[in-house]
Amino acid sequence: MAEFRIETERLILRDWQEDDWEPFFAGTNTPEGMRWLGGVMDSAKIAWQRARLESYARDNGHTFWVLQRKADDRVIGMCGLKRANQAGGPQGDFEIGWRLVRDAWGQGFAKEAAVASLDQAFTRFGAPHVLALTVPGNSASWGLMERLGMRRRTDLDFASKDFDPVGGRIIVYSLDRREWAKRA
Repeated sequence: MAEFRIETERLILRDWQEDDWEPFFAGTNTPEGMRWLGGVMDSAKIAWQRARLESYARDNGHTFWVLQRKADDRVIGMCGLKRANQAGGPQGDFEIGWRLVRDAWGQGFAKEAAVASLDQAFTRFGAPHVLALTVPGNSASWGLMERLGMRRRTDLDFASKDFDPVGGRIIVYSLDRREWAKRA
């Protein structure tokens, strides 16, 4: 399979390399970064997540790709596509997700990467629609979903304590290919 790599104005989204993992986890596996993602991961959970991300690329041809900032070549997070597989939720649909290091928040990098990922979903991978999942308290995440043109799908929300043990709910947003094409 050919290596995945696309560029935006300020970012490179690409396949993971061995040297990417340590700075990615060091920068994102923090109490603030993992607040809405189930909490800071121990070494076993980090190994599990890495294997999971690698399996998405191998099995589906897409994953949450590493985000590299062009200005300094720094790994600042991940963004991309996987197949929805959260227990209790929609299964098999394209799902977009992102996670960035704290000092990259609020600079438009997540939106820039998400736009590029959605474009790949609809043009390269032929997705009929793309889902995004978060928890009600994660207003930064669902706010980005709304800025991307995604709409709330309360009919797809589901119970889960995996990411927010207190609230115990995952909320779903969706965007279909036709809606995306109208934005262009």
